[in-house]
Amino acid sequence: MLLSLYRIIKFSFQDIARNVWLSLATITILLLALFSINTLLTVRMISDSATTAVKEKIDISLYLKSETPEADILALKDRISGMERVREVVYVSKQSALESFREKYKNNQAVLSALKELGRNPLSPSLTIIPASFEESALLINELRVLDSPIIESRDFTDNTSILGKIGAITKRINEAGLFMISIFILTSLLVVYNAIRVAIYTHRQEIEIMRLVGASNFFIYMPYVFSAFIYSLLSVLIIIALFYPFLTLLQPYLEVFFTGYNVNIVSYFLSNFWAIFGLQFLAILAINILASLAAVRKYARV
Repeated sequence: MLLSLYRIIKFSFQDIARNVWLSLATITILLLALFSINTLLTVRMISDSATTAVKEKIDISLYLKSETPEADILALKDRISGMERVREVVYVSKQSALESFREKYKNNQAVLSALKELGRNPLSPSLTIIPASFEESALLINELRVLDSPIIESRDFTDNTSILGKIGAITKRINEAGLFMISIFILTSLLVVYNAIRVAIYTHRQEIEIMRLVGASNFFIYMPYVFSAFIYSLLSVLIIIALFYPFLTLLQPYLEVFFTGYNVNIVSYFLSNFWAIFGLQFLAILAINILASLAAVRKYARV
């Protein structure tokens, strides 16, 4: 058994060495397919993070009359907090609003000077309402529109649905384009592996004929090419891992700038899901290679 295994592995490596350029072409095609898959996965993760970031920013503001007693504001806050579709209500006092305003425009001396000349706090207290879920935010807005309270001065129902719709549309187009590219690469991979095995069989046609004459089993004839498919798959996955992580490391600083204040770490995502991502990719590529190898052997070796 060990001798047969040794011969199968030796025959496989001899085949790879004799057709080195064809082997390199096969691995290159597999690498392109894997790179497309991982790029699509990266884009999907980034778009999901962007969607989550927008959803977390969704809030509804009620601006209250400037001289409203704090007791009345807290009573309205408790009333709104009791609504089913409300996750949290944050009370922003006049002083807190002023401090936030100064922090926001700390580098704009014209605005700060105008505020100083005004000589008073022009901002109103407000209640910031965070929906329990994005899907129910529209229903919550309808409830707040009809909320009757004499201390409400104005209502800000900024709608982020259009932003999420745009992100969703972009993600959908990217996914469709990515799936199209992946399909092309998978089909190309099948054809390349198929032709690589066909050339290998032609190279070893006399050896295969001799093996048949001496009574070699179909398993022994098949296995060197199946093992070659395993080598192609393993090498392509290892190379894509070595290439893709530096790419993610270069991409990460730009994501941190874009998603300031959010924990979006694409490198950590790939590391934490390493076996799920690359393990499944290895199994998928291996299945494609074995399928192409068996088809070529069956047709051209006539075993």
